[in-house]
Amino acid sequence: MFKGSIVALVTPFIEGEVDYAAIRELVEWHIGQGTHGIVPVGTTGESPTLTHDEHIAVVKTVVEQAKGRVPVIAGAGSNNPIEAIEYTKAAQQAGADATLHVAGYYNRPNQEGLYQHFKMLHDATDIPIVLYNIPPRAVVDLSPVTIAKLAQLPRIVGVKDATGDLSRPLFERQLVDQDFCWLSGEDATAVSYNISGGQGCISVTANVAPKLCAQMQQATLDGDYAKARQIQDKLIPLHQVMFAEPSPAGAKYAMSLLNKCQPDCRLPVTELSETTKTRIKNVMQSLELI
Repeated sequence: MFKGSIVALVTPFIEGEVDYAAIRELVEWHIGQGTHGIVPVGTTGESPTLTHDEHIAVVKTVVEQAKGRVPVIAGAGSNNPIEAIEYTKAAQQAGADATLHVAGYYNRPNQEGLYQHFKMLHDATDIPIVLYNIPPRAVVDLSPVTIAKLAQLPRIVGVKDATGDLSRPLFERQLVDQDFCWLSGEDATAVSYNISGGQGCISVTANVAPKLCAQMQQATLDGDYAKARQIQDKLIPLHQVMFAEPSPAGAKYAMSLLNKCQPDCRLPVTELSETTKTRIKNVMQSLELI
């Protein structure tokens, strides 16, 4: 089961091309900093603007570099289930531990359509699946009843919850009898989510402050919520500024200050304003990250 601080890894670029050497260095850095797992080619990994070949190559690179030291949950979602199956099979062939799947954006299915999408994906593949529920981006919302129904399928093992609704794990735990992992998809409420029954967070901020995010998540796993809250209080300004402009521009700029990658994103995500750059620098200095 997946738990702790799981980084939603950025995809570094250099002169418009994927920087695979930087990816390998990032994997090593995260493992050294205590990150509990890695999600390549999710939203923060700019999956919408990667080519099919780049998507598969990034997953393969992360898996190869991780060498089984931390779990790799490969982004493989699509509103087209046929494409999602292709990405899932490629992730399994690369050796990923699981795949993360968003669905429903643009075509806006109802709950039965969402269930059938994930069931088709489940039945066509052999690797664990983590559902990704993010209504702000996907428009549709996986209801607790639908999640419970999907949890009955043996390889659907958890959910990344980016609804912002802290009651969700409480309601879903009433309906799900199987082993299942609840992972927050929202940094600012990650501690509160774990108090409600979550076991971790797939985090944007962990790109920039992996050690602090790992320590915070470990504190919740140990039941030391006072320590977790203390760390979260320090991190809140960083969480906020990461999303001052469209992500992952904030994370990549912050990582450039750490000399971990270039700040470049692919369009339509554009360069940060100077105001936001200054805010990021100030917050990072206050956290003694730079």
